[in-house]
Amino acid sequence: MSTTTDYSTEFAGQSAFVTGGASGIGLATARRLGQAGARVVLADYNKDGAEQAAATLKGEGVEAAAVAVDVTDAASVEAAVRFTVDTFGGLDLAVNNAGISGDSRPTGEYPVEGWDRVVATNLSGVFYGLRYEIPVMEAAGRGAIVNTASILGSVGFPQAAAYSAAKHGVIGLTKTAALEYAAKGVRINAVGPGFIETPLLKNMDQAAYDGLVGLHPAGRLGTGEEVAELIAFLLSDRASFIHGSYHLVDGAYTAR
Repeated sequence: MSTTTDYSTEFAGQSAFVTGGASGIGLATARRLGQAGARVVLADYNKDGAEQAAATLKGEGVEAAAVAVDVTDAASVEAAVRFTVDTFGGLDLAVNNAGISGDSRPTGEYPVEGWDRVVATNLSGVFYGLRYEIPVMEAAGRGAIVNTASILGSVGFPQAAAYSAAKHGVIGLTKTAALEYAAKGVRINAVGPGFIETPLLKNMDQAAYDGLVGLHPAGRLGTGEEVAELIAFLLSDRASFIHGSYHLVDGAYTAR
């Protein structure tokens, strides 16, 4: 007797907003939600990439739309959330995923402008998402949000001061917002991916790539689809009692 559960309609009738949706974890997540029936807005700084990704999903039978967003600009994020509500009639699910890696320099040499750029994207961008997603969900009396942090939200990493600091900040922001809205029907959690096969790694030389693989006891990097599966679970009613949590998906990177 098969024990396989069919989740193909789990998000039917729900609207989702995913930042960084043009590629990587964002696109994998948008696809996963769409395959389960959600109507998905792919928001990305790269509007052409978002439109191409949305077209691909439409070809796969997903109801999708694209919108340009600069997550470092509060007004841009507000407009993108409003676009989602106007396009699909509401906002049930949100994934604040957009991020950049930043410079690779020791803290004492880290460029100030680089710090500002990473923190604006990886931390303020998540705050702006929450700032405009939460009121819509609160008014509806329900909703679920997942913020993409990183393994570097719980451990340090040499020459990644801005990235690690921002991702640690995402964890604190997630927990604080979860406390504030748990009783109002809005669940907020975070995921902490290890190093994932995404476009962010496309320019890495082989030796550096092999070094990253070696940091993961699982013996490989993760995939966007593996992270998307965790995000989909956290957004679903299956995770109805999970609030303010930080869930690692890291091939045992942090288990050492």
